[in-house]
Amino acid sequence: MDNDLQQVYQSVKFACRGDSTGHDWWHILRVVKLALFISERENANPFTVELAALLHDVDDWKLNRNTEGCPVALRILHDSGYSDDEARRVALIIGQVSFKGAGVDTTPSTIEAKVVQDADRLDAIGAIGVARAFAYGGARHRPMYIPDLKPQQHHSFDEYQHAHGSTINHFYEKLLLLKDRLNTQTARQIAVERHQFMELFLTQFFKEWSVLD
Repeated sequence: MDNDLQQVYQSVKFACRGDSTGHDWWHILRVVKLALFISERENANPFTVELAALLHDVDDWKLNRNTEGCPVALRILHDSGYSDDEARRVALIIGQVSFKGAGVDTTPSTIEAKVVQDADRLDAIGAIGVARAFAYGGARHRPMYIPDLKPQQHHSFDEYQHAHGSTINHFYEKLLLLKDRLNTQTARQIAVERHQFMELFLTQFFKEWSVLD
């Protein structure tokens, strides 16, 4: 690993310190590993994919304010010795990663962006996805479940940003939708088992909630 990339790793690890929302350093590492795995099989540029996967959350709207244009990622890249062109290429990918609502099209424009988006979404489903959903909900003081509160299919990013539902509703508003919104064949294959696990979890959750077990 060259010194510039090593510095990015160190900067991102520092930026993630103390996170309890499920967007911590271990999430970043999992996304990097998944992205590189998918990249190799989908003929994407691994150098660009690794940088974008490393930096994909440092300007996430859920964690920071005033992040339009990816200022934190750009600063880290510039401070680490990357050129303006390299930084802009990575920032373009980062800006296309996030889910913005069930009714909002977020199809990435390049294979590298598709790979990073897929890797991030894979880490949002399955057993780890279930754990991260409740970690985020707890950190944001959201209720676990409210029976009378129905899931919403948000039709704009603004609507999605300002939603305050329960964590269980989040499965229906986002997590269960991700399998069919993945871009690459590699990611779709990985997603099958993870999606099935979430369905089993919800079946058991509602069984216990209804005191039928």
